[in-house]
Amino acid sequence: MTTPLRKDAARNWKRIVSVARDLVDEGTPLQLNDVARRAGLGVGTVYRHFATPEALLETVAAPCLEALAAHGRQALTDADPWRSLTDFLFHTVEAQVTDAALPPVAAAPTDAMPRTTELKKSLASTGATLLARARDANVVRPDLTATDLVPLMCGIAHAVSVHGGTPADRVDTAHRYLAALLEGLRATPPSALRTAGEPASP
Repeated sequence: MTTPLRKDAARNWKRIVSVARDLVDEGTPLQLNDVARRAGLGVGTVYRHFATPEALLETVAAPCLEALAAHGRQALTDADPWRSLTDFLFHTVEAQVTDAALPPVAAAPTDAMPRTTELKKSLASTGATLLARARDANVVRPDLTATDLVPLMCGIAHAVSVHGGTPADRVDTAHRYLAALLEGLRATPPSALRTAGEPASP
């Protein structure tokens, strides 16, 4: 069980995370010395709480990861395979374009904290389960694999970053791009595969 921080230590922890959150939102790479300066704390204090910038970045991203994991658990309770998959993907891509801490943490090959690894594995497992259910129900392309989902979502997030705009604009753009992508992921009814002008079978 984690030992609760003293009041002053807890206050410092919150201050450090708040400053880091601001830096991430500004697009400024996290440097612990810089965080200490902006937080008005000693460098040693920051290092006692966070040994590396990666650990601090993961802490900033943690609420978003926790929320996504909760959305994933909720999606798994939905009996509709297509709706549950698309709902999970919409929440995921929206988080990617609204929380600047999420993309680098999600893309990192290794994690600084066990909880980050646990959450990332949970999200990957949820996505794989939802996709498998959709494939079993024949509502999604049979050649789509779970390993395709992450690069597809990252591709949309990158396209949105190129598009730019306000946070609301980015969310709207992400929704439009994902909606277009999902149309391409749907299983195509056999009737739609007929070439133009080919008569239907009697």
